[in-house]
Amino acid sequence: MLPQLQNLVNVDDDVTDDKYGHYPDRRPIPDLLQYGMILVDKPAGPTSHEVVAWVKRILEIEKAGHSGTLDPGATGLLPMGLGEGTKALGVLLIGPKEYYALARLHTHVPAERVRKVMKEFTGEIYQRPPQRSSVKRVTRVRTVYEFDYIEDYDRLVLMRVLCQAGTYIRKIIYDVGEVLSPGATMVELRRTQVSNLYEKDGLVRLHDLSDAYQRFKEAGDEDKLRRLVLPIEKCLEGIRGVTVRDTAVDALCHGAPLAVPGVIAVPSDLRAGELVGVYTLKGEIIGLGEAAMTREQIEENAKGVAFVMKRLIMKPDTYPKAWRSRGEQAVAPQAAASEVDLGKLESDDDF
Repeated sequence: MLPQLQNLVNVDDDVTDDKYGHYPDRRPIPDLLQYGMILVDKPAGPTSHEVVAWVKRILEIEKAGHSGTLDPGATGLLPMGLGEGTKALGVLLIGPKEYYALARLHTHVPAERVRKVMKEFTGEIYQRPPQRSSVKRVTRVRTVYEFDYIEDYDRLVLMRVLCQAGTYIRKIIYDVGEVLSPGATMVELRRTQVSNLYEKDGLVRLHDLSDAYQRFKEAGDEDKLRRLVLPIEKCLEGIRGVTVRDTAVDALCHGAPLAVPGVIAVPSDLRAGELVGVYTLKGEIIGLGEAAMTREQIEENAKGVAFVMKRLIMKPDTYPKAWRSRGEQAVAPQAAASEVDLGKLESDDDF
């Protein structure tokens, strides 16, 4: 069972029909390449967009996307969504990101003085994106959760930064250098964490991905490809989930809000306004929704809108068109919810 679907409280019971959909870890390879993700180990040199283009060519797919740009010289974790899975990547911007950066001080500075200045850059900081960024250059607030001095050699200092998405590491190092007065320049950067995804879990090199796909294509060997391509549900472990009955799925895929009769299980302390993942009973992500009721209100009411869909991920017609209440009476889907742009899920660049 997915971590985000554990310890839910059942508000009703139902069973799933195995004729429709697939359990995330049992998707056929063509479906996995439409609802999958890869933790790419980006090499130094190419842009993040070039890496995406190479992955599309390797896997012979039309659609792929990444979460959080790394500049050409940076390396490390580049989460990449495949097919419809690209729509889920925005959730990763809610969680923190971790980097290891190598900085060169423009003159020798005592380590204790550097550590003291680094502490001043821990917490909420004001930051203006550098000129080479792809976002509007306005001053904004970002949070640095941890800023550690790892080791040094001559004028080189290895630093670890755990920060909010959209924080520019190159700019932090530049600003630290300005406070120290001699100046500082970032020499190397490696990203090791994006939200709930970590380098230690294993990253994918492009030549390994190519080899795995060729094995599948030429010999039907799926093992290596399944180890490298994860279900897209993996990137959604950072937000809690709710499950719905099969007969509600297709209406949701067409944009209808989720009414009480379609709900099966929710978190015990569900809050109104909370962003959640909406899943089938097999654990497939349907989309992201905003709770309109608490768990107690869902249990107390036989009808009404329980969740409003904010972003759809599953393709329509994956499940049959039907939506039945807790009894046998069919209920027509409500009017489709308007497309909502979740500001907090907007993409940002990291340098």
